[in-house]
Amino acid sequence: MTEINLEKSTIRELNEALQAGSSGDKFSVNNTVGKHALSVGLTTNVDVEINGHVGYYCAGMNQQANIIINGNAGPGLAENMMSGQVRVTGNASQYAAATAHGGLLVIEGDSSSRCGISMKGVNIVVGGNIGHMSAFMAQSGCLVVCGDAGDALGDSIYEAKIYVRGKVKSLGTDCIEKEMRDEHKKELQQLLSQSKMSHGVEEFRRYGSARKLYNFDIDQVDDY
Repeated sequence: MTEINLEKSTIRELNEALQAGSSGDKFSVNNTVGKHALSVGLTTNVDVEINGHVGYYCAGMNQQANIIINGNAGPGLAENMMSGQVRVTGNASQYAAATAHGGLLVIEGDSSSRCGISMKGVNIVVGGNIGHMSAFMAQSGCLVVCGDAGDALGDSIYEAKIYVRGKVKSLGTDCIEKEMRDEHKKELQQLLSQSKMSHGVEEFRRYGSARKLYNFDIDQVDDY
């Protein structure tokens, strides 16, 4: 285990050390005090445990690394993530996993507005609630919400799937509730197991695209 103390090391030194790590290496990062852009651009299968709260863009562009944040995370967590796994034991701020293409993001607490905006294949599991405009223009992947969802959930959604256990304040344009078939229950169960969430799949509802905005239709111009 390599320990990095951010009272003594700069953010650049931290990220250079993590990016230079070899598969299987383990790192512990301490005294974060809300600093920004920690553990970004990792491309190997390293384990990183961050002890403390983090600021903007932590774990951005992650690829293969397994990152655990023992605290809360600021805006842009795991932005453009490609693969690997990121877990936050606390809450996450706005636009977590924006434009992310793959991997698994687990937020054990709540996530703020625009969670999963323009997601492109990532799987996101939130243990608590999410804010408004989450999964806006979500293209593929899954967003699992074990609590409640705010306004305009799934606005302008494409083919991403949304599973919500609690209440949905309102659905966005072209997002509707859909049938929960066996294939969806199986997918949801796998995600809950991977995320170490103990809820039953029968407690969730599925939401997705009504597919009315794929092509322009003058008779539906008020929907655009």
